[in-house]
Amino acid sequence: MPQSESEENKLRYRRTQSVTRAEEITTKEEKQRRVQPDKPCHRPRDSLFSWSSGFDNFTGLVNWGFLLLTIGGFRLCLENLLKYGIRINPVQWYNVLSGKNEGEGHPTLMLVAYSIVPMSMCLLLEKGLAADIIPETAGMFSQIVNILVLILLPMVILHVKGHAFSIIGATTVCFLYSILFLKTWSYVQVNMWCRKSFREQQKPRKRRPSISIAELQNHAGHSDDSKQTDKDVPKLVQYPNNLNYKDLFYFLGAPTLCYELNFPRTTRIRKRFLLKRLLEVIFGVNVLMALFQQWIIPSVRNSLIPFSNMDVVLATERLLKLAVPNHLVWLCFFYLTFHSFLNLCGELLHFADRNFYCDWWNANNIDTFWRTWNMPVHRWCVRHLYIPVVQMGYSSRKASVIVFFISAFFHEYLVSVPLQTYKIWAFMGMMGQIPLSSFSKTMQRTFGPRMGNIVVWASIILGQPLCIMMYYHDYVVTHFKDALTSEEYNDS
Repeated sequence: MPQSESEENKLRYRRTQSVTRAEEITTKEEKQRRVQPDKPCHRPRDSLFSWSSGFDNFTGLVNWGFLLLTIGGFRLCLENLLKYGIRINPVQWYNVLSGKNEGEGHPTLMLVAYSIVPMSMCLLLEKGLAADIIPETAGMFSQIVNILVLILLPMVILHVKGHAFSIIGATTVCFLYSILFLKTWSYVQVNMWCRKSFREQQKPRKRRPSISIAELQNHAGHSDDSKQTDKDVPKLVQYPNNLNYKDLFYFLGAPTLCYELNFPRTTRIRKRFLLKRLLEVIFGVNVLMALFQQWIIPSVRNSLIPFSNMDVVLATERLLKLAVPNHLVWLCFFYLTFHSFLNLCGELLHFADRNFYCDWWNANNIDTFWRTWNMPVHRWCVRHLYIPVVQMGYSSRKASVIVFFISAFFHEYLVSVPLQTYKIWAFMGMMGQIPLSSFSKTMQRTFGPRMGNIVVWASIILGQPLCIMMYYHDYVVTHFKDALTSEEYNDS
């Protein structure tokens, strides 16, 4: 055994020597070539498109792609205008958004105003639990019922009196009550954590050993110093002093879904920043409505007949044609919501945490995308769903599936309930993100991060218009059955 080990060491040493010797020979050869009278200009190097070259500056190609995309989009805009004319009509949007298409009594406004009732009920229950007036079990059961009513109330009312609501009004109600559901969940759970900690602090403790007079004087001296240094520091709100309407309504208006007793605050409102965000919101809303009215609606209507007849070729052509305007609208909606509107709310309320999104456009797999594109929802899922489920003894894999299941429910809820077309396309699309995540990670490991990022972008660009076409088809079939036979199909 010792002889064999020594022989292996000699072989390794010789192999190392041979590599070093080869590099030395190559270096000497290059030096000799440089001094030759033929003025050599070649040296060993890889092509820039080779992975081994280490070249990564493709700014010019990115500019080229952006310019080409702009030209293609401009051509599509001209084609749309030549075919359909100018369809933008702000009066129609005003009629829809103002509720003139709704029944008497403005049911959307009534449901929005009624949302104060379950939130007040939640606050009263928390006050009763904090004062030990309500037993813990009964109080938490009442809170769970109150939270479930929040999410089920729009579903029941829209099912019974859906004809009295416009699509915009129904969507607004469902979106508002979904946000209140998540905020109430966080409010109840955080107060439960604080209540447990508060009660533990109120328990009698064992008597501490006596201390000397010198230690007592030193402690007093340190406390005086700390009072002088901390006199300008604002005092933190402690439980149960947070249980009031002012604190609750601030949380309801704050651009976050996760409740805290003491949110980070800014010291002032930046007027120029606020004005920029306000103008972006006003301009962005009009751009979204114009794109939707001019581009999305005609493309979706023209996809109805191919989808009904299961014409795969024409349906695919319509899907690809709808992908570009839909993706443009989605990007505008992302910027308008997560940058302009949430920053506007944060600036008005002095809310300092503006981490509403991360660099999701660089995501190399689906998991990274869902963790970075919507930070308020991601933070809520991790804090109030994923970590508690893991602490209950479930594996991280099962906890992730539960998170996707809840997310899939809300995606379906926000589409099916306003349209009153109860299908499972959005739910299946979200649950399909689990196998798609495994596929994107496989592509990332096999072909590199760039291919994983391409898979992410492909799922975003193609998945949403397919879902829109399926829901539009089902909506027309459910509510306008005669449209399939009476509508003229205009081939582009």
